[in-house]
Amino acid sequence: MVVLNADRIAVVLLFIVDMDILSEAKLLVEGDRGEAYGHPAKKYELMAKIWSTILEKEITPQQVILCMLGVKLTREIIRHKRDNLVDLAGYALLLQQLSDEDI
Repeated sequence: MVVLNADRIAVVLLFIVDMDILSEAKLLVEGDRGEAYGHPAKKYELMAKIWSTILEKEITPQQVILCMLGVKLTREIIRHKRDNLVDLAGYALLLQQLSDEDI
């Protein structure tokens, strides 16, 4: 039996409706992922701590997101995929949210 949650329904709707990239990114960032993973600040603070330990240099949550933007830009340069653009918009939204919250 297939369980339908908001994320799965959103993906199905994306195939039915030609949703623009920015709307899709907002839906993904502000949808069930927040419930599943908690506030994005917590996730990126944890990632920053892990990266700081690995790199032996202080990394901020904003720097983590900037690096993720770099990964997606690289993928888009190598091969265009709509998903890359959606993720770029999503990371930009997350970066704005962290800046607004002054984290």
